[in-house]
Amino acid sequence: MLVVALVGGCTSQPEPVTLMVLAGAELADLRPVLAELRRDTGVDLRLDHRGTVRASAEIRAGARHDLAWLSTSRYLRLAGGTVPLATSVMLSPVVVGVKPGKVKETSPSWASLASVAGVGELKYLMADPRVAGSGLAALIGVATAAAGTGAALKPEDVRCDKVQGFLVGRAAVTEAEDVAEEYVRQQDQLDAVVTYESTVLSLNASGRVREQLEVVYPRDGIVLADYPVMLLKPEKRVAYDRVVGWLLGERGQRALMGTFRRPVDAGVDRPAALRAELGTSLYFPGSQGVVDALLAAYDRAGEPARVVFVLDYSTSMAGERIDGLRDVFARLSGIGGGVGSGVAGTGGFEGFRVGESITVVRFAGSVLAADTVVVRGAADLVSLQGLLAGELQDGTAVWSALDVAYREAAGGVVVVLTDGENNAGMTVNELLAAWPKPARTYAVRFGTADPVELGRVAAASGGRVVEADGVALAQAVKDIRGC
Repeated sequence: MLVVALVGGCTSQPEPVTLMVLAGAELADLRPVLAELRRDTGVDLRLDHRGTVRASAEIRAGARHDLAWLSTSRYLRLAGGTVPLATSVMLSPVVVGVKPGKVKETSPSWASLASVAGVGELKYLMADPRVAGSGLAALIGVATAAAGTGAALKPEDVRCDKVQGFLVGRAAVTEAEDVAEEYVRQQDQLDAVVTYESTVLSLNASGRVREQLEVVYPRDGIVLADYPVMLLKPEKRVAYDRVVGWLLGERGQRALMGTFRRPVDAGVDRPAALRAELGTSLYFPGSQGVVDALLAAYDRAGEPARVVFVLDYSTSMAGERIDGLRDVFARLSGIGGGVGSGVAGTGGFEGFRVGESITVVRFAGSVLAADTVVVRGAADLVSLQGLLAGELQDGTAVWSALDVAYREAAGGVVVVLTDGENNAGMTVNELLAAWPKPARTYAVRFGTADPVELGRVAAASGGRVVEADGVALAQAVKDIRGC
């Protein structure tokens, strides 16, 4: 009887199993959790760490691992292939950990963070989005909020000018596994880190940061990592079920919360650090084309940008029109009537940004002035307003003004705003003869400005004409400002 009892006791123990797991780089802190899981289930998970984006590519190519445990399975869906059996076991939003006082708003948006970063007042660390899920999720968050469609991004929604301001603040980039360590090393040169909530909370609890980071959940939406465990080898299904069952059980969920991940069941009692409301979850893109467009915009970050504004200062612009034109610049600079608090550098996604060269060509019956400001900080945005203070004069020499603009453009974008027909200087035919392939030109037309002639110039350059009035002018310029 004793022998039978002993044999029965032995067979009740789970059979030891070792599984190779392709795991997100940020899951290196799960060792205590994995030790508990092994004691309770007999399954030993050996994690092989990669950034989620890179790991997803490996899975598509035929990874040799038994399981995968990444921040999301969505990158697999983008490629249109078969997604393996997947079970979400924990949650963590992509957030911004910010030093105290660096962001003035109580509940900032991606737009306000982009504004502060765009004028050099928020320098942050992020993971490389070509490799890491947190870096790519941050780009998705910024671009989705900037598009303002309330839907998943389409390739045409990804506007490089709207993500460039945010990317100006990118002071350091690291591989996925190095985010926490790199922040500790560079914390005196950085204002913030863009990463998972769990990483920010772990940094705060580590005793290795000189200033506790405030966790910012952008009010215009967050991207949520749901950490699915995926079965790559169907023959390991029994062990997979053991693992997932334990992780979703009470012991597993509490162990995961000990690493600052949120439980998948919102009804589970959570520690105070994990109780913050997340707000709106942004839709994830539905195509690889969106990701390609985001990475192209990311790769362009830091390139010198140049825009030439050609502004009609004829007397017909008096009143609401000239006021609207000046308001455009106030909004793009984040001053006065612009977005935010009225402090320079709160211009939203479309605001002027550090490194941008802005030329203002004013014209009436002739070219009145052509002045350039290179934005190095918020003070330059204030000085830019002085370029708009000139008096209105008679006449409209729009084509002569564009001739000057093309000489200044040097590969940049030209935006012309006019309300009248040309009655002085060059003709449109003379302009196009001199510049058969001009710099890309966007024309904002209102009043009696000739739509046909403006259309000819815009079409020759690859630009377009936008109809606007005093009310819509600011939005029209924001929509076509270009990169």
